Amino acid sequence: MSFQQGLSGLSVASTNLDVVGNNIANANTVGYKQAQAQFTDIFANSLDGAGSSRTQIGIGARVATVAQSFNQGDIAATNNPLDIAINGQGFFRMSDSGAISYTRNGQFRLDGNGFLTDASGTNVTGYAADIDGNINSSQPTNLKFITSDIPPKITSTFNLGFNLPSDATAPVVATFDANNLGSFNETRSGSFFDSLGSEHLFSYYFQKSGTTANTWNMYASVDGAVDAISGVPIGVTLDGAASVTLTFDSNGALTAPAAPFNVSVDLSTIDPTLGAGSPLVFALDLTTATQFGSKFGVNLQQGDGYGSGRLAGFTTAADGVIQGNYSNGQNRPLGQIVLANFVNPQGLNPIGDGRWIETPSSGQSLVGPPNSGTLGVLQASSVEAANVDLTSELVKMITAQRMYQANAKTIETQDAVLQTLVNL
Repeated sequence: MSFQQGLSGLSVASTNLDVVGNNIANANTVGYKQAQAQFTDIFANSLDGAGSSRTQIGIGARVATVAQSFNQGDIAATNNPLDIAINGQGFFRMSDSGAISYTRNGQFRLDGNGFLTDASGTNVTGYAADIDGNINSSQPTNLKFITSDIPPKITSTFNLGFNLPSDATAPVVATFDANNLGSFNETRSGSFFDSLGSEHLFSYYFQKSGTTANTWNMYASVDGAVDAISGVPIGVTLDGAASVTLTFDSNGALTAPAAPFNVSVDLSTIDPTLGAGSPLVFALDLTTATQFGSKFGVNLQQGDGYGSGRLAGFTTAADGVIQGNYSNGQNRPLGQIVLANFVNPQGLNPIGDGRWIETPSSGQSLVGPPNSGTLGVLQASSVEAANVDLTSELVKMITAQRMYQANAKTIETQDAVLQTLVNL
């Protein structure tokens, strides 16, 4: 027995305690991957040929490597929409002034310039989106969100679906007057948007014909603008006239108008101070209208216009596309996070801050959108907890402590043997 075995045993036991202690210290570190010290034995070089190896005694142990386990950690929900967890394989691709690294920690935020970064200011890379929300997937770049307001869109089409009761009777007053409830059967209202994004009230009225079966007259007003005396709407025409006639067949299907028709709104007549483009023309589609024996009801009312919108929040899809949610109810892609995977993740070199860099041993990164190839999916408002099992680590710590004590005992025993020799 020599001191060499005991000293090497103390060294590897100390390293083992360091690794276990580091795992325990990072048990609450998001994206941390558990490490494990792996050991190997040591033999002295022999010059006596192969036969001597049968009686050769090893001279201790050494640390072969400290390997990390890239098993999936538990996913915990958070209240931050920019907290993103990876469920499956892959790493977030980060850029620090062009230096590429990889991480499993998805605690992100926006900096003052609109870039998506981690807590240390390192940029998250992905596919950028233009101002219209079109994603360019040709090459990953630092993700920067366009946080400016989106411009308004003028209404160009308006779809309206409804049912008119077939058993309705013609109103008492035959001449339409928007101010006289006795001159029409039903009324409802929707809205459309002008070139400045201002919303306008579009009211429509239905009057059952007193002379022709299955026939109705439709009128419309904008922002309640009607003639003060006659109650006739001003500044709006339906298919070039003050009203449009709706006819239905014996099965309740609309026969005329058979196609969408133009509604022209003279905004300058309705309010000269508006300043929006005038006249405003949009196509009104009534082709889904019916006349059945049930009560009156509107089942479709949808225009394609909207006002200007301010970015109000984010949502991240499983494929990494980050949608901007705007105050006008619109959604628009702001970018797409990419993931990277490796043939041998164990070959990655840890550099701290929960990041790794690729090495020849890991192989080159395989970059792509989440949920493609071998890459996992993303889960928004969530983080991946460390994959450290505290119970297992505490047991390992006890074992490492016993190993340290046993190696110290071999040194103590060797010292006693030498002392015996000295005393002869």
